[in-house]
Amino acid sequence: MMFRKPALQTAAPAPVQADPGAQKKSGLALAGAALFFVTAAAALLAARGNPYDGAPVVRVHVSGAPAAPAAAAASAKGAAAATVGALPPAPIAGLTAPGPGGLLPIIASDGRASWQAYARPFADDGRPKIALVIGGLGLNADMTRQAIANLPPEVTLSFSPYAESLQELIDQARLAGHEVMIEIPMEPLDYPDTDPGPYTLTTSAQAGEIGHRMDWLMSRATGYFAVTNAFGARFLTQEKPMAAFNQVLRQRGVAFVDDGQAANRGGGVRRASAAVHIDADLDSAAIDKQLLALEAQALQSGGAVGTGAGYPLTVSQVQHWATAVRDRGYVLAPASALMALRP
Repeated sequence: MMFRKPALQTAAPAPVQADPGAQKKSGLALAGAALFFVTAAAALLAARGNPYDGAPVVRVHVSGAPAAPAAAAASAKGAAAATVGALPPAPIAGLTAPGPGGLLPIIASDGRASWQAYARPFADDGRPKIALVIGGLGLNADMTRQAIANLPPEVTLSFSPYAESLQELIDQARLAGHEVMIEIPMEPLDYPDTDPGPYTLTTSAQAGEIGHRMDWLMSRATGYFAVTNAFGARFLTQEKPMAAFNQVLRQRGVAFVDDGQAANRGGGVRRASAAVHIDADLDSAAIDKQLLALEAQALQSGGAVGTGAGYPLTVSQVQHWATAVRDRGYVLAPASALMALRP
């Protein structure tokens, strides 16, 4: 059962004479309550093993939703979020060159790059930002189309490079307003027992081979602002392979949004990292709790990225949650809105 939030009372009470002393005490109590929640939420966070390759994800058990900041909630009242329709069709002139599997991203002669041109526009209004990346798309066409159609357009979608009709699916996603990423398969801890496919980036590969494999992966389609990792618990910890990976991204003007396994890494590219894996336990109550953990993280730091897969249950839970979370004073943002240049 989905976690239900109490309905907000909209009827205004009759005016009363304010007592300055009482107002001061009330304000201190509210501030203390908010601080207590953030502290308690942080204390409850614990590392849990990634069911795929051993990377840590965050799980938290909470009994209620974090309260949004009073100022942000006030500014959000009655304000409709700016709507963004279909994103421009890809490719955009000047941003591609021929590659081994199709078009490869390049930095345009005027300095334009994919990390900007293909990102979903976003206007920051000061509210805590929550971004969600729903991945693993493309391998199941029906699930992919349902995710494209049913998820809010602010949700970022990531696609397997091995998907059939990949460009068609990306075009559909951008038409629905979603910014998209391509998943780069990377060596997990138990490789080759777990094998992410023939173009997996491995720690034993030289820089030239990593570049060659990335050229194939990144030319499978166009219209993406960033790549993300698929697996990669071993690859992401190795300096030389990661340096070769980041060099390709810098040269091609593409960002990197990881699933949390590379949160402490830079690379000289536009970056963001997920803080919460919302569906490591594929259960409605567990997903709700992880979404609450994501809210707590966004409240504490001003913004947070979560990640999940395109399961029908995950899509359904996110649909319902997305409507309620706006009413609590948060704003849904594309993952690109939480990126920063990391040296």
